Formats: sequence, structure tokens, C-alpha cells
Amino acid sequence: MKSEFMIAITQLAAEKNLPQEVVLEAMEAALVSAYKKDAEMSGDLAVRIDRETGEHHVYQQHTVVQEVEDEAAEITIQDARKRKPDAQIGDFLRDEIHPGAAGRIAAQTAKQVVLQKLREAEREMVFEEFSSRASDIVSGVVQRIEPKHIVVDLGKTEGIFPITEQVRNEHYRGGQRLKFFLLEVHRSIRGPQLILSRTHKNLLKRLFELEVPEIYRGIVEIKSIAREAGYRSKVAVAARQEGVDAVGSCVGLRGIRIQNIVNELNGERIDVIQWDENPSRFVGNALSPAQVLTVRIDEDENTASVIVPDRQLSLAIGKEGQNARLAAKLTGWRIDIKPESAMTPELAAEVAAEQAAIAAAGPAPAPVAPAPEEKAAPAEQAQRAEAPEPWMEVVEAEAGEEAAVAPEAPAQKSPAAAAPAAAGGLRFAEDLAPAMTPAPKKAKKGKGKSATETDEAAEEKGKKAARKGRRLAAVVEGDEEDIDFETGLDQFGWPDEDEEKDAED
Repeated sequence: MKSEFMIAITQLAAEKNLPQEVVLEAMEAALVSAYKKDAEMSGDLAVRIDRETGEHHVYQQHTVVQEVEDEAAEITIQDARKRKPDAQIGDFLRDEIHPGAAGRIAAQTAKQVVLQKLREAEREMVFEEFSSRASDIVSGVVQRIEPKHIVVDLGKTEGIFPITEQVRNEHYRGGQRLKFFLLEVHRSIRGPQLILSRTHKNLLKRLFELEVPEIYRGIVEIKSIAREAGYRSKVAVAARQEGVDAVGSCVGLRGIRIQNIVNELNGERIDVIQWDENPSRFVGNALSPAQVLTVRIDEDENTASVIVPDRQLSLAIGKEGQNARLAAKLTGWRIDIKPESAMTPELAAEVAAEQAAIAAAGPAPAPVAPAPEEKAAPAEQAQRAEAPEPWMEVVEAEAGEEAAVAPEAPAQKSPAAAAPAAAGGLRFAEDLAPAMTPAPKKAKKGKGKSATETDEAAEEKGKKAARKGRRLAAVVEGDEEDIDFETGLDQFGWPDEDEEKDAED
């Protein structure tokens, strides 16, 4: 059965998240300091605590030497062999002693020593834990903001987020939870000091490992990264396994993987580039989204000369040269971008020859067969043109009779009426308005109406007939039923005002 002392030691170890052995060693060191302080005992003292019962034993140690300089801590080899025949120089001989009860001062000293030892043990454990996590991602909460740095709570300890490692267009507030890149871990007077960063390019690499399982398992490899924190980044990836789309794996279904990374970086634009062993193709890919006509590599000067279309020049360079600058960092080549119009005739001929060779090497596109409806359309139109509908003949006959009755009227034809009816077009009632105008009726005797009044009435009737014709829907080809334009208005239920007036007359 454990004593109360051992129960208290176990509880203290659990609260401090420390091994029980570390707490016991701290207690032994505290008892040594207490006994030396209270009893003024000289020499080398040692205290051992029984791990089962919790009882402690105090020993005074003597070191075996050839000549004694400190009698309280040393013993000659001759005297040592009297007590232990096989004693050698450098051995320790322990004598158990029984000091009296410790006083108040000794107890206070022991307490301070215990707290100091436990604090040092905690710091050492934190240092060992985070030193193994260097160059990795840690999650923390912004605790307080100071002029030169931000203090971040990492749980067991605090981290320093200096202003040089902060993103310029990000705004931090207390209580905000963020992911950081653990840049450095080193010891200081106040314990382990952790330096955090959000501008390091490896932060982007670790985020890809968290979001993309193919990168974490090694199926897709990140070859290089170029980053301008807070604005734009380029990542070159390559697949180690055949049949795996490296860029598609990083982007994810509907861009969900890359969007999570963008959200963590507060909207930073990320371009995922396909890495290629050929430097020319790699440089061309790195300048995306701009289109590249040709790339020429000069290995002696480590320069890549790139020709782009004139309309793509500004896109290839980017805002304030950002796209070209990131592409140069990503590929490791010095990139010289020129427009297509600035090419020399010799270079233009070489580029044209290269493009022709590429076009000749590619497969010819298969001819696309026209749709069945497209083939049948001309035949149907010809058939409709050859066979006029019956209603067309009626309309043409009425128009001819009206033209014969009034030859003195000027022929005014609209563009729509000039088109032949057999062409399959639409005929509107407005086009036939002159034919529908009724002939002026003779004035009846005894009414007292002059010829001028009769002509005005006839003109008014003609205008009304034209207005009625506009209301009539267009006659579409293909109707089997013949329609009489003179009686068509009555079929729609419109009143004939002219007939009512004639009946009154």
C-alpha cells in the first residue's frame, strides 16, 4: 500500500504532465538542500526515496583518493580498503546518517527547490517536443499584440511571431486561431523560445501535405515553390506514379483542395504548375496563364528567351513583373520575355518551322459528319418552293383583280411583298392592305352628298380596313385550311363598323 507521500507525488506528476521519476528526483535534490541548510552538515550528502514505501534515507558520501584534501568528502584508499577490500581510487563509500527533523527554513528551501526543478523539467520537455517539430505546422491562438512581435499561445508554451515574418496585407486580432510555420526552436533564459512564420514558402508545402493525400503519401512530389506571401505563389508538382494527374490531385474535385489552402492563406492566389524535365517546357508552363510561342535555353548564361504573342505580353510579365519574377524563382532560370512583333526574320522563320513541325506531328482531326436534319433542310425547302399552297393562289388572284380594276393607283410594294410567295416566306396582312380596300360606292340619290364627301368616306374606309389587317395574325405556310381575308376579320369576332354605317346609309 502506497503512503500519502507517494500518492501526492503521483498526483503532482499528473498535474505537471511529467514522469513520476522526474518528480522523485526533484524531491531528492530538495531534501539534500534542506538538510544542508538546517543541520549545517558538511560533505557530500545524498538522499534516496524508496519508490514503494516513500521512505527516504540520507547518506554521506566519501570519495576514495590517494591523498586527502577535504576530510568531510574524501577518504584515503587505505582506510577505504579496511571497510571495503576491493575499493579503488574514484569509488564512493556511503555512510547512512540520521539527521533530525527539518525546521521551517529547511522546508521553505525544499519547496523552492522542488518548484525550480519541476519548472526546469517542464521547459526541457517542451524544448524536446517542439525541437522535433521544427519546420512543421503548428496551430495557435493570438494572445497579445506588441509593437515588434505577436505572442501566440501554442498550448504548452508560447511562441513569438515577429513582425518580419508577418504577411503585410493580413490583419491579426486577439483570439484569432491561425496555422504557423515553426521556423526556429532554441533555448533562452526564460525557457525554450519558438519563432513562428507565415511568410515562409514551406508553410505552403506543409498545407499541401495536409490537404492532398497524394503528396503526403509520396505519389505526387512538390518539385519547387516560389512565393510572394499574401499575393501570389507558384507550385511545381510532378507525379511519381504513372497514370496520376499531379495538377488535378492538388486542385481536387471542383477545386475544393486548393480552395481550402487559399482560405487558410486569406485569399492568396496559387498557381499549380506541371513540372517537366525539359527546361523549355518547364519555363513555358511556369509562365501560365500566358501562352508561349517558343522558349530558347542558353545554358552558358543560364537564360531562357521566351517569345509570346503581342496580346499576351502584359499577362506573361504580370502586375509589376510578378508573374515573370515568380516563374524565374520557380525554374531557376533568368527569363527574358519578348513580344512576337520584336522577333527577327530569322527567328520568326525558325518559330514558324517549329510550329509547322508540331502541327504535322499531331494527329489530323476526324471529319465531322453533318447532322441528318442539316442534310434534309435544303430538300424540304426546295419541295416547299415547288408546291405552292392553295391559299397563295387565292391571294395572288385577288391581288391581280384589284390591280386590274384600279390601274391608275401607283404600285407601292413593300420589301416583304416583293419577295415571291413560292419562296416559303411569310405573308402579312399589311402587305395585302391595298387589295383589301373596297371600291368607293356610288352616292345614293336624294341624300345630298357631294362627290368630294363620297371620296373622303371611301378613303376613311380604306384606312380602317388597313388597321383591321394589322390585327390579323400572319399567315404561316403549311396551313391546310383556306382563309378568306375579307371574311377573316369576322371569324375573330371583331365588329365590322363599315357594314353598320352602310346599313344606316
